[in-house]
Order: sequence, then C-alpha cells, then structure tokens
Amino acid sequence: MTTASMEMAILQVIDYMHERLDQDLTTDDLARTARFSKFHFSRMFREVTGVSPGRFLSALRIQEAKRLLVGTGRSVADISAQVGYSSVGTFSSRFKECVGLSPSRFRELDGDFSGLGVQLSRAGASGTAASFSVHGRVVLPGDRPLGQVFIGLFPSPIPQGSPVQCTIMDGPGPFELRDVGPGTWYLMAASVPYGSPSVLAGRGRGGPENLSVGRYGPLVVRPGVLLMPADVVLRPASPLDPPVLIAVPGSRAEPLSAAARRHHASVAGL
Repeated sequence: MTTASMEMAILQVIDYMHERLDQDLTTDDLARTARFSKFHFSRMFREVTGVSPGRFLSALRIQEAKRLLVGTGRSVADISAQVGYSSVGTFSSRFKECVGLSPSRFRELDGDFSGLGVQLSRAGASGTAASFSVHGRVVLPGDRPLGQVFIGLFPSPIPQGSPVQCTIMDGPGPFELRDVGPGTWYLMAASVPYGSPSVLAGRGRGGPENLSVGRYGPLVVRPGVLLMPADVVLRPASPLDPPVLIAVPGSRAEPLSAAARRHHASVAGL
C-alpha cells in the first residue's frame, strides 16, 4: 500500500471521527470504516499520524470543544455532550488537563492567550540535578508567513498539558531548551503570522489559517546519550497532524524588523 493511499484512508477515518464526535466510537468502528483489520488499522493510523486512533479522537473532541466555546453561545454542558462526554465534570477536568485552562476561562479569554506568555516562558523546568539542554534550529520556508514561533517539549506526541520546557522566539532560528530532565520527549514548534489569532483559538477544523507546524521525536534524554540537534522545518498544518491542544500565546501585531526579515531569508535558504 502506498503512502498516499494510506494517508487517504486515514483522512477518511478522521472525517468519520469529526462527524461523530458525540458518539461512543471504538477502534473496531474506525477499522471497519477504513476496511482494514483492527490490528492493521491501528498500526497504519499510528504510522501516519504518530498517535493511536483513540488518542487522536480524544484530541479532536477537545479541539472541537474549543471551537464551540469561542464560536457559539452554547452552555458548557451542551458542548460536553456534543463532543462525546456524558459527564460535565469529566469533560471540564479533561479540558483543563489538555489545554491548561478551564472551559469557562477559555471562553472568557475568547481564545486569546496573548497574556499567557510570562507563565509559559519557563514552564516545566525540571529543577533536577541531572538536567540537560535540547538545542536545534527552526526553519521557516520562504513561502510561509512570518510570525512568532512557539517551541515546546512534551511527554507525548500530542501537545497538551504543561510542556516539560518551552520558549517563544521572535521568528525562526536557533533555539535552546535548558533544564530538561531525563526521559523520552517530543518537540513541537508552531507559528502563526504576525497579528493572527492565538495558535490555539480553535476556530476551525484544521486550526488557524496559515498555521505552520513542525515536530521532532521521540527525543531520548538520559546520561550517556549524545543529543543531536533537534532541527525542525515548519510546514502547513495538516488534518493528519494531531491537534495542538495546549494554550499558546498568539503572535504580536507588529512585523519583524528589516534585519530580522533578512535573517529569516537566510535561514530559509539553508
């Protein structure tokens, strides 16, 4: 089976998920939609998206809840039922665990996290004696719009909850995440154009328009293991990408300076 045909099959399943977020879908249901055995489907889904069907579906539910919270006046109870939760309490706990804010607080901010930058700038520092530094370079191709770049290190392929470590850069270029403890981590980079809504405003199925993303991992951090540079090339977000759930500040309204633009052009040409 070719990569293109695999991706097409998985896209059909993801569309099926989107249309039935209020239903109790099982892996068997999804496998039948793709017309594969449960084992083969699960392996193929993970190969294409990086996560299991169940985790992807769970992330889609929270992503849709975010969209409904900022885009409609429906109650939190109605929204929780619409995305497949029978208990409002369970939904609210899960939402806060994934996004970092309660549903009511998320709605209050209207998906605008521009004031959260200070809280995120040193989130998740390990504080342990055995800590390491993860470094690399973020490349934004010349055909992608300029914007601030969020870089976070997470314990799973789905960016959710508090990052192990993170930073926000004024455009692409080299980065360093310090005070990273031993473990297996996943790096996620995301950028939206200057003046655009927050990365996680959740205003559409595919995320904000012009969202650029990049991923690197798994990244094994432990004594005696040589850490290679975690270089990330940003690209347009795809429906095959697991939703970005964590609350990330949006980009600033002002554009980069002329010098920064020249730097971006040189980085993109690497």
